[in-house]
Amino acid sequence: MTRHTIEAAERPLQKILCDDYLFRIPSYQRPYAWTTEQAGELFGDIEAAWGRDPQPGQADPYFLGSVVLIKAPQKREADVVDGQQRLTTLTILLCVLRDLSPAIADAAHGFICEVGNALQGTQDRFRLALRDRDAAFFRSTIQERGATNTLPDPRSLDDARARMVENASLFRERLSGLPDAERAALAIYLVQRCFLVVVAASDQESAFRIFSVMNSRGLDLSPADILKAEIIGAIPQAQQDDYTEKWEELEAELGRVRFAELFGHIRTIHRKQKMSETLIAEFRKHVPTAKQPAVFVDQELIPYGEAFHAISDASFETFQHADAINAALRHLARIDNFDWQPLAIQVFARHGADPAHLLHFVNALERFAYGLFLTRADTNARLRRYGAALEAFQQGADLLAANSPLQLTPADKAGVRQALAGDIYTETRIRLPLLLRLDSMLAAGGAIYDHATISVEHVLPQTVQAGGQWAADFPDPAQREAWVHKLANLLLLTRRKNAQANNADFAVKKAKYFSAKGGTSNFALTNQVLAEPVWTLDVLQRRQDALIAKVAHVWNL
Repeated sequence: MTRHTIEAAERPLQKILCDDYLFRIPSYQRPYAWTTEQAGELFGDIEAAWGRDPQPGQADPYFLGSVVLIKAPQKREADVVDGQQRLTTLTILLCVLRDLSPAIADAAHGFICEVGNALQGTQDRFRLALRDRDAAFFRSTIQERGATNTLPDPRSLDDARARMVENASLFRERLSGLPDAERAALAIYLVQRCFLVVVAASDQESAFRIFSVMNSRGLDLSPADILKAEIIGAIPQAQQDDYTEKWEELEAELGRVRFAELFGHIRTIHRKQKMSETLIAEFRKHVPTAKQPAVFVDQELIPYGEAFHAISDASFETFQHADAINAALRHLARIDNFDWQPLAIQVFARHGADPAHLLHFVNALERFAYGLFLTRADTNARLRRYGAALEAFQQGADLLAANSPLQLTPADKAGVRQALAGDIYTETRIRLPLLLRLDSMLAAGGAIYDHATISVEHVLPQTVQAGGQWAADFPDPAQREAWVHKLANLLLLTRRKNAQANNADFAVKKAKYFSAKGGTSNFALTNQVLAEPVWTLDVLQRRQDALIAKVAHVWNL
């Protein structure tokens, strides 16, 4: 039976960049990403800790952080699970010190490369090998003797390689101004008095578990980074480059934030309940395909990621119905939660080639989501409802059927009608999304709302001055109070109207504040107001009935 081991020790850099280790960055790791900001901060901290001490080998020590390795106890080969950025940056710093200072060049190069011996038949072996796609560039541009004396223009390089060159240039700039003796002293301090904690686990599972624990408390690693190490790391090495490329292409397409969100949505697709543990813990427990890493990437991560991209950007492309589908997605994006997205992701991933079906589905989803939104269903209630719809879909049920969990119940419909009849303006999270959705219904779906500012405004003002036209048309204060915040009394503007307009007569408001050039508005809702010659209780009642009837018809209430 193989015994797994975990070893941890604090070591100076000279005991790390030595013959005890041959470091390798696995292909599943993120590309090198430290910018000159992080590299400059590291250099500044080391320089400050050294303090120009004339006896650098006896100066106060400086702790550089930790690295986590997969490494068998009796072997030199070590896969870096955590610490890539730091080890790479320290190697760049040593290479620049070597190339700027001939007196210490051989000694410094010994920490960069295990020099081969022709008599023994051995070749040079660099102590740190980056991911396969960057290893040759790093060797020729940074690690080989004299390489950092002629650095290429970083503007012509991709991100990871540009960062290597930029950081080497930064170190050259900082070190060129120092006398040779001070550069040598700094190099001595770096290798003798700068320490790393090296955690070496003999098996991959233990190393990833340590990595997860060490990076679960606020460092710049998302759950997606940790899961990447586990999932890609479990794929046979011959296939890792291909799957790493697939993974990183999707991450670049979505961006880091949305890519991390995708894993939460995938968890929900499987778990269908509110999260009670960390995302990583629940992903491991409830996403069985993660134990088949290639299957997970091909059958879930990629198709779900592509669906998520189309859904969150409202950019679904198809030979028909694309405009209508994307319009519904834009309506969905305006509500104050994204609990609808896991269901949409799975349906779009499965039925992406059937736009007619997707159009029916997204219209039903939009109706359902707005129903829960308007009735202010809480998080737990929403998750139960969407979870039931996910379960039904995965069991092969027709989500468009009358008895589907994606349909509003009679109680839901009554709640929506009650909400529509209420004081909409006071529901600050509801009013703008609802009015934009209603406006699109009045415009027969053809409206596009891309204005930087859209405000909800009153026609009958909230405060009525005695003796004015509004007081004459609405003499009963209780009546005004009952109608001022109702749906019928609200409209949309692409700017906030001047405060002086609040109490202006209806005719003045129409001419100066509600209409754009030509006496019209960008909004169907507002144009209806402009078409009214007067604004009275009868107009409000008629308008209220008509607007609610419109919503009820479109949403089948």
